[in-house]
Amino acid sequence: MSPHSPISPAPAPVPWADPQRQANFHAWLTSLKSRFLLNPASLRTASADASFRRYLRIDALGGAHGESLVIMDAPPDKENCAPFVQVAQLLHDAQLRAPQVLDWHQAHGFMLLTDLGARTMMQVIDPAAAPPLGLYLQAVDTLITWQKASRPGVLPPYDHALLRREVELFPQWYIAQHRQVALDAAQRKVLDATFETIITENLAWPCVFVHRDYMPRNLMAPQNGHALGVLDFQDAVYGPITYDIASLMRDAFLSWDEDFCLDVTVRYWQKARQAGLPVGDDFGVFYRAVEWMGLQRHLKVAGIFARLTLRDGKPQYLADTPRFITYIRATCARYRELKPLLRLVDKIEGIEEPNIFGFGRSPGAA
Repeated sequence: MSPHSPISPAPAPVPWADPQRQANFHAWLTSLKSRFLLNPASLRTASADASFRRYLRIDALGGAHGESLVIMDAPPDKENCAPFVQVAQLLHDAQLRAPQVLDWHQAHGFMLLTDLGARTMMQVIDPAAAPPLGLYLQAVDTLITWQKASRPGVLPPYDHALLRREVELFPQWYIAQHRQVALDAAQRKVLDATFETIITENLAWPCVFVHRDYMPRNLMAPQNGHALGVLDFQDAVYGPITYDIASLMRDAFLSWDEDFCLDVTVRYWQKARQAGLPVGDDFGVFYRAVEWMGLQRHLKVAGIFARLTLRDGKPQYLADTPRFITYIRATCARYRELKPLLRLVDKIEGIEEPNIFGFGRSPGAA
């Protein structure tokens, strides 16, 4: 998802499936060469996105914006870049570190961006070591700064319709397409009722700017005195304040013990209260809300990862779906209102919980 990866010493040619798009790209790049002191021979692939975007890196020979720049290649028939440009400006207005849009060829979907560095927060984390509290607290401070800049009427609303479309990805792509399970009327009724309960709970919280994919893979590690950087923000909305902290601490690609997640969430809540953000006066109530918001996200992402595999030919994402099923089951097991969803997920996954009432009893015992 991140355009930032280590620079290759010998760039391989950038592949193009469409010769006309390749010609349009090189014409655009040539028009920028002298303005940004670009070295076209250094052009190389940086990364592919989970969407139809991809990122390239190019050296700028002593240019004012650094030694290298990043190019976004986003076919306009598949990707709308306008939200990226809008949110990048919002982040800069909030004094946060995000890519600066240096040039945008709107008709062709090419964008020249400042380069925030080579390593994401995810890339500097050792999952086998103790969790890096300092890095997470920087992510918390960055999040609070972003939320403090919030105002209504700027970003699309994270409303009931959008939340419902998102959770519907779970039955549509994960259950029906990946697990090949056809739900009967009773099971569909359980899903409908539970989805409405989840959405109602989540929409009860005040709204702020929501990044919507706020996690270490989309945050650039601080370096050379620079603050943490923010990427992949084009889907930002105006919605429940619980979303981004749930996204940060219940990661799509990385899991920590609950004690650590709880610790960071408490620290976020304390700092958010001090900043005047609407997180309430009872941490227990807030943490419950974070779990319910996280549940909505996990249902959505399990569906998205199945879709990426089955529709878009990106099977690497489906390998992380067991993490989401674990998140979903853990949250559902904690709350009475979610037990019907837990039973349905267990049935789909083929999980049989032990019958604790029958433990130790001999067969046929009365």
